[in-house]
Amino acid sequence: MVIDLKPLIYDMRFEALQQWLESKGEKKFRAGQIFDWLYVKRVDQFEQMTNLSKSLRDLLQDHFTLAGLREITHQESADGTIKFLFSLHDGHAIETVIMRHNYGNSVCVTTQVGCRIGCTFCASTIGGLKRDLTAGEIVSQVLMAQKMLDQQEQRASHVVVMGIGEPFENFTALLDFLYVINHERGLNIGQRHITVSTSGIVPKIYAWADDMNQFNLAVSLHAPNNEIRSRLMPINRGFPLIELMKACRYYVDKTGRRITFEYGLFGGVNDKPAHAEELAELIGDLNCHVNLIPVNYVPEREYTRTSRDDIFAFLKTLQNKGINATIRREHGSDIAAACGQLRAQHAQKDQKLTKEGKKEKVSK
Repeated sequence: MVIDLKPLIYDMRFEALQQWLESKGEKKFRAGQIFDWLYVKRVDQFEQMTNLSKSLRDLLQDHFTLAGLREITHQESADGTIKFLFSLHDGHAIETVIMRHNYGNSVCVTTQVGCRIGCTFCASTIGGLKRDLTAGEIVSQVLMAQKMLDQQEQRASHVVVMGIGEPFENFTALLDFLYVINHERGLNIGQRHITVSTSGIVPKIYAWADDMNQFNLAVSLHAPNNEIRSRLMPINRGFPLIELMKACRYYVDKTGRRITFEYGLFGGVNDKPAHAEELAELIGDLNCHVNLIPVNYVPEREYTRTSRDDIFAFLKTLQNKGINATIRREHGSDIAAACGQLRAQHAQKDQKLTKEGKKEKVSK
């Protein structure tokens, strides 16, 4: 049985909504009113858009839905981090996180259900890729987070696209999402307050640079050479470091913007001063920043945490080589904060209930 699902209205950029309205015989200025209801007043029903005619509200109801996500659960850390598990219309589950910083509240969003990249340290890739999210499903994550922040009279000031999935493998939806939340009539989150992280999809780094936006770009590097990176990140076999660095240089030269390299520290794998020296040699000519990440323990994986002394020795080696580097502050270490862990726990619970249900049927 095929279910005819209406698209989310959150899928649409402001300009696309203007064009759609004109195609239906409506005035394009109505797009501004609709965006105000969606992203400023944050209504849940088209009927609440009271300065629109009933015929227009009915037209919107006939063609779109506002039901993007349903909250399954959320966990709150002692440091204020909030991790949500949301259900999509097809029953798949995704994660979204609110992180508290001294400069504001950051929302970390997911772009795919699962992931096919296969990084060996990540829980998100367990089970593979199920599907891409639509732009509206990504927008809905920020809206759901903002609605919780509304209760505290706070706002989401920053967004990081670092949740489950590889954003550049869902490139069109990613750009639609970014330009919706950035729009001055929308959530009005500044481009320089939004960071997108990629595992290194080289052709899309070129496309990203050519888009000439002001969004921040982060590249998950995690290794100073091909041998270690291919072991940690199989994608390196398709896009080895020489190609990745060439694309990163193109981005920096084309946009004039700094690039961030994310470098997870894994005990005994990539965390020695010699690795730091090799990393400095690899990226030393780039306008860049290195974000060192003490790895979260993931039960499904075998990597161990780098010691505190080794973390600071790695940092000092980079800084002595003239590399701008910092250690990422940890968030939500007490609530299964690593990407994919809450979703994995939910999936395991569902599998257990299914097995128990089958056993009960057999016993009867």
